[in-house]
Amino acid sequence: MSLHQLPMPTPAFDVNRRYVRFRELRADGYVEFTFSIGDPQLGVELTMPLEQYKEFCRTHKVTYLTRDQCESIDLESSKWRFGAPGLKE
Repeated sequence: MSLHQLPMPTPAFDVNRRYVRFRELRADGYVEFTFSIGDPQLGVELTMPLEQYKEFCRTHKVTYLTRDQCESIDLESSKWRFGAPGLKE
């Protein structure tokens, strides 16, 4: 790289990364989960039968969020909702 070239900016998030936050396996066989692309803090809540959930996760090659990662996301979200980390409604 010459002295006059700027480094290429890195993307804000990688759209090829897919995340799943497992919420619950209901008694009726449906799984509740949050699916995210690029940023695990931004996601949509989905519900589908267990076998479809498994296939969905395989198809999208998801990264499953750990309990610690989920707690970190929840803490960060509380800052936006309540103005300070860890505050309750």
